[in-house]
Amino acid sequence: MDSWTASPLDIGQDDARRFLPEGPYALASGQLSWVAIQHGDDATIGSLNLCDLVRRENQSFDLPGRPGFAFPRADRSDFVVGCERSLGFFDPATGQWDVMVDGIDSDVDNTIINDGLVVDDNLIFGTKDLEFANRKAGLYLYRGRDGQLVRLRDDQVCSNGKAVYAGQDGSLRLIDIDSPTRQIVGYPIDIDTAILGDPEVLVDLNDDPAVPDGAVLTPGASGIIVSMYLPKAAEYGETRWYDLESGALRGVWRTPQAPQNTCPALVPMEGDVMLVITTAVENMSPEDFAACPNSGLLFVAPTPFKASDYRLPPRFQG
Repeated sequence: MDSWTASPLDIGQDDARRFLPEGPYALASGQLSWVAIQHGDDATIGSLNLCDLVRRENQSFDLPGRPGFAFPRADRSDFVVGCERSLGFFDPATGQWDVMVDGIDSDVDNTIINDGLVVDDNLIFGTKDLEFANRKAGLYLYRGRDGQLVRLRDDQVCSNGKAVYAGQDGSLRLIDIDSPTRQIVGYPIDIDTAILGDPEVLVDLNDDPAVPDGAVLTPGASGIIVSMYLPKAAEYGETRWYDLESGALRGVWRTPQAPQNTCPALVPMEGDVMLVITTAVENMSPEDFAACPNSGLLFVAPTPFKASDYRLPPRFQG
């Protein structure tokens, strides 16, 4: 098993933007977006952030609520954002927010949109129970061809890391993490018919003290990189690389003095493929934060992946 130590990024994050960073997403060489889900324990807003890794600069744009994800749109300057219980478009240049779909999870209380992914003009995303306790959160498909929102599941607690890849027969498979289950599962999925098949456990982490959170596929889709959220003080946090076929652990990236890893992203930078990891302060006591002062920062680390095998993640075609 390989291991690497990630370095914290000095991009001028204030306390609000260190509380709960997630969703890093590569935009170009050395550039990525990420979301601050909420700007503090009682905050009802968060932000979209644009980060330049080379210049160590970050621009932050407040959103009208708490975002779960933000993805760039193809051939446009705005982003599709899952925010509270709505899908919409946000333009950081103007601050304009336009709702596309509203009323998500309208039949249950106390949930908001969380993690998601792009497949052409489609979105697959989930919601989370804000109490992190009840099986009432949804897993959704927004189907671009007809603008329909389809609920695939209604029994998740905190819908997190997601990825889609094509199997050997060309059919699509969805990787999904409902964090409290401590499992990474795969499903056959047909986007045209909005049918989700039976789940298969790919990686079982039930004996782990940390909770799996965000995830990203390795180049070639043979592995999954998942950030582990350890809700206690520790010398370091971990983001791990698992083989999808065997479930074996292939590598670990450590984040010194930041145990609550939330999401990873592979980002091209100066001819290399780097791993960016978000971490969080959420739920930390003052004593735990004093022991883990890097919590809430973004980290960057080398990877063994070749730039020739890497492709930027997709932009939303809608």
